[in-house]
Amino acid sequence: MQKAPFIVIEGLEGAGKTTALGYIKAWLEQNSIDYIQTREPGGTPMAEQLRDLVKAIRDNEKVTPEAELLIMYASRVQLIENVIKPAQAEGKWVIGDRHDLSSRAYQGGGRGISDSLIEPIRKAVLKGFEPDLTFYLDIPPEIGLERARARGELDRIELEQMTFFTQTRAKYLEIAQSDDKIKVINAQQPAEIVGQQLQALLTEYFKR
Repeated sequence: MQKAPFIVIEGLEGAGKTTALGYIKAWLEQNSIDYIQTREPGGTPMAEQLRDLVKAIRDNEKVTPEAELLIMYASRVQLIENVIKPAQAEGKWVIGDRHDLSSRAYQGGGRGISDSLIEPIRKAVLKGFEPDLTFYLDIPPEIGLERARARGELDRIELEQMTFFTQTRAKYLEIAQSDDKIKVINAQQPAEIVGQQLQALLTEYFKR
């Protein structure tokens, strides 16, 4: 049996990932497709503890970019091996709230970690595993962060300077240009328009 697809939603803070996931799940349910949803970092007991480590604000210790990167990949491989692959093997589609593209954009673009460091880690940890389809919700960081602030208290990463998010967005777009499995959607549009575009792309990509 062919493995079930792995679909990922990506974007800066405030891009509307949660709302977009709702439209994706509605499409799956309309098509009677069994699925699970995951999030990164997190998704397993150990990975959730790693999420807390990397998101928490600490006054007495700086999290280095390299430590942040390694925590992300440790969390990711736990999720892949313990949740995503078993679900796919059972024929369940997996819908991911972030995946590897986040590390390449945030730690690579935002933190400025070179591809020469990230790529060997990616290859060793992922072993060629990748999503079948990724939706990147593109939004200028100043708009996204305004939305994020309106939601409430920000975590350690959300409190970064604007330059960090500008560089992260640039990396997202750079990678998307060279990968036809990444679909860029303008997240400044009304949510219902974004949802319609997501569902149309899903229908086109997975013609039954």
